[in-house]
Amino acid sequence: MSQFERLIQIMARLRGDDGCPWDQQQTHASLRPYLIEETYEVIEALDGDDSRALCIELGDLLLQIVFHARIAEEDGRFDVEDVARAICDKLEHRHPHVFADTEVNSAAEVLVNWEQLKLQEDDNADRTSVLDGIPAGLPALQRAMVAQKKASKVGFDWDDADGPVAKIHEELAELQEAAESGDAEATSNELGDLLFAVCNLARFLNTDSETALREAVRRFETRFRAMEQYAREQGKSMHEMDIDELEQLWQQAKDQE
Repeated sequence: MSQFERLIQIMARLRGDDGCPWDQQQTHASLRPYLIEETYEVIEALDGDDSRALCIELGDLLLQIVFHARIAEEDGRFDVEDVARAICDKLEHRHPHVFADTEVNSAAEVLVNWEQLKLQEDDNADRTSVLDGIPAGLPALQRAMVAQKKASKVGFDWDDADGPVAKIHEELAELQEAAESGDAEATSNELGDLLFAVCNLARFLNTDSETALREAVRRFETRFRAMEQYAREQGKSMHEMDIDELEQLWQQAKDQE
């Protein structure tokens, strides 16, 4: 028996009549927060380049998939075999250059074919826009980049990074104008447009905006904690220090990286 089969049997036991009361009570809806949490813990393990943590967290995420499949099986809708079959069929259909006779000359061509093949599948037959299928629950920066990539595939894009750079300057000026007018709604809209333009620049620079911002937050947190430590070493509280003193601590923290 494989370890995957063992996991499926364990889940069946947990959900069975003589199983665990907590597991028996769970539904797709009640498990949603855990699915999100486990996904982010996988990302954290990836960011930390921690192989052991990644192995463990991938297991926790796999549990969520098996858990949802088990609930669906009990409802007579599908089981874990159907889940595996669906992704296998999808991969074979979208890789005809591997599993059939289609020829491609680049990874970019593979992506173009991928989008065209997606539209041919029964589950996507009702899609009328290249933007259909983008999960509304994605983090905003990631959703922006996905939308931009999809629009780019039909030619709606700049030629190079100069386009989004110019757009950033344009949106920043409009944000300043909106802020000075005191119009809260316009300010919010213009700030969103500016962030969207920055995401577009990140795409042209082959940088993931979500990852870039996460790293920026991590650097800020590391430097700020160092500032707190330096203040304590001076016998001071940051609350008592003026902005010039705080700026000195900030520069000290940056220099120590």
